[in-house]
Parts: sequence; structure tokens; C-alpha cells
Amino acid sequence: MSLMREVHLIGGTRPEAVKLAPVAIAMREAGLLQPVLLASGQHPTMVTQALAAFGLEPDITLEVERSTGTQAELLTAMVRELDELWSVRTPAAVIVQGDTTTSLAGALAAFWRRIPVVHLEAGLRSGDLDSPFPEEANRRLVAQVASLHLAPTPLAAMNLLDEKIAHTDVLITGNTVVDATLAMAGRKLPFENAALQRRAFNESRLVLVTAHRRESWGEPLDRILAAVKELIERYDDIEVVLPSHPNPAVRAQVDAALAGVERVTITDPLPYPDLSRLLSEAYLVLTDSGGIQEEAPSFGVPALVLRDVTERVESLTAGCAKLVGSDTARIVEEASALLDSRVRRDAMTAGGNPYGDGLAARRTAQATAALLGLAPAPEAMPVSQNVVTSGALA
Repeated sequence: MSLMREVHLIGGTRPEAVKLAPVAIAMREAGLLQPVLLASGQHPTMVTQALAAFGLEPDITLEVERSTGTQAELLTAMVRELDELWSVRTPAAVIVQGDTTTSLAGALAAFWRRIPVVHLEAGLRSGDLDSPFPEEANRRLVAQVASLHLAPTPLAAMNLLDEKIAHTDVLITGNTVVDATLAMAGRKLPFENAALQRRAFNESRLVLVTAHRRESWGEPLDRILAAVKELIERYDDIEVVLPSHPNPAVRAQVDAALAGVERVTITDPLPYPDLSRLLSEAYLVLTDSGGIQEEAPSFGVPALVLRDVTERVESLTAGCAKLVGSDTARIVEEASALLDSRVRRDAMTAGGNPYGDGLAARRTAQATAALLGLAPAPEAMPVSQNVVTSGALA
């Protein structure tokens, strides 16, 4: 049995699992702390699926019963389960990632047990509590109780300093999703999803579409789906892949608009290797996902962001993403401009990925060890020449 002190890495969603996996691997390689992957119970199947792509599995999975599906129910159930766990198996530190309900539950439960909280991907801000909802509030609340704030970019670090977080508690690490993406790139694994196995994208330009955020549901999603249908009608050389949100109402909405439409493939949520491969082969991405905004530049794929605001302003400044909202005509106009001009499309991502250099997980592992007095603090990620130094929105 290991005598190393445990650090619990808590994740409840696919993006959290993807971003925590490289950290667990880096911690094991460093050999200073024992990483324990803890699935919160928010989306347990998706977490297990995402970790499996990295050869990992949850060490602990919480049993969270849900009947109403509300955020309040989920938060209280997770806090209760975490508190019970940590009363008998107390880690040296807890790492929470990003801004989900799982992140908030993990941070609060750890804080109340006086366990140091490490916030991975800290400092993102939109400045609007309504968008993204409830994530903007979640990440601000986590910042109030965290002992160590690991910022993915210089702008995120500046947001924290502006909120009077001590500079000694903030480290620019880069985003671990870049580490994860680079780990998957080039593997070219066969598609696991049966619908994708049957498709051949080599003769077509692939457009990947994801619209998962709560604020996209309902009328905004109808407008997005209408834009997709119009693009399919306008361009006979494109194939659209749309992984649907698992929510039955959302899937029904997607199916009602696009099921049976030629050259559109609707899938269930995809395993990370499938999504990574699609991203690497895509001509264009239409997305409201924060993670995909961070991953796409690693493959030279521009992203049209289906939101009115984004906290990932670095993408906008670097030019690799553009805000288009959910207006049908605007989406069609902006997508058509890139589909009509390969030069314009390629120019968007010529500046590379502003989110990291593939070493974020190693910095995270060392910074956590340093917090616990087991290693010197790591050097921050080098800052590039064209870094954003002000502004939180575009």
C-alpha cells in the first residue's frame, strides 16, 4: 500500500475528466503524491468513458441519487457524499477543475474540512453572471476558497489579481486540455461510434457542430439547427457531425430538425478519441463549448462560437475563434465566408494555440507538491509576444 499522501482529483463531466487525466498521469510520473481520481456522480458514465481513453479509471465513484435534476439537488447530494468520504479518507489536497457544479461542490466540501483546494483552470471570467449560467458564478465562488489558483493563460491570471487574489497563490500553467489533445493527436484510432464508422469524410469537408450549454437549449438551438440545415443545402461538399447532448429533450429537438437530412450525422456523446479525431480532421467547428475553443487551435481548425460572450477571449484575440451567437443568418454568413475561402479559413489559426505548450499537467503536479512542501514551485508557462493583457470580453 502506498505511503504517499493522497490528492483527490474530482471530476463530474467529460471535459473535467479529459483535463484531469493528464494531471493524474503527471503526478504518478513525479512520484511525490498519490493521485486519486474521484468521479462525483454528475455524469459518471461519461467520466469513466473519457478517462478510459487515457488508460485510466475512477478510483472512487460517488453514488448520487437524482430525481428532480436541479442544480440544488445535485450540489447538496455531492457535498454530502464528499463530506462523508473525506471524514474517513482525508486527502492532503483536492483538485477541482473549471466551473461545473462538481467543482463548486468539491471546493466547498474540501474547504469546510480545511483541506487545501487547488483550482485547475482558474481565472476565467465573462463578467456576466447570466452567461455562461451557472458557470460564471461557480468559478467565482471556487476562487474564494481555493489555496492555489492555476491559471491557463496570462489573462486568466490577471483576472484573479484584479480580484485581489495574492500573486503568490496564482500560477500560469497553460491549459491541460492542450496536453490531452496532443496526447491523442496522431493516434488516428478507429472510430468507436458506429455511426461514424459507416461514414467516409475523406471526400468531403467536415463541419463539427456542438451545442451543449443550457443557454443554447430551446429557441437558440432551433436557430443553430436551422443554420446547419441551410449550410448543408448551400454546400454539397460538406458533411456535418453533431454529437447531441444526452438530455432527452435536447436530443428530440436535434432529431426533429435534422434527423434524416442528407450528410448530417447525429450521434450520442462521443468518446474522447472520437471527438479528438473529428476535430483533427474538421474544416470548421461551430460550437458553444469552452473546451473545444481551446482544443481546436491545436489542429489548426477555426471555431465559430455559438455564444454572445466568451470568457476565452484569448481565442478571439489570437483570431482562431469568432463570436457569432445563435442568429441563423449570422452563423450562415460567417461559416460561408470560411467555406468559400480556404485562405481566410487557414489565416484564422495561423497564430497557433494561445492556450498552452503541452506542459500544463507537469506544472500542475509540481505546483500541488509545492503547496504541500514537497517540491519547489515550478516556473510559470512562458508568455508569448502577442499575449492579451487587458479586457475580459469581446
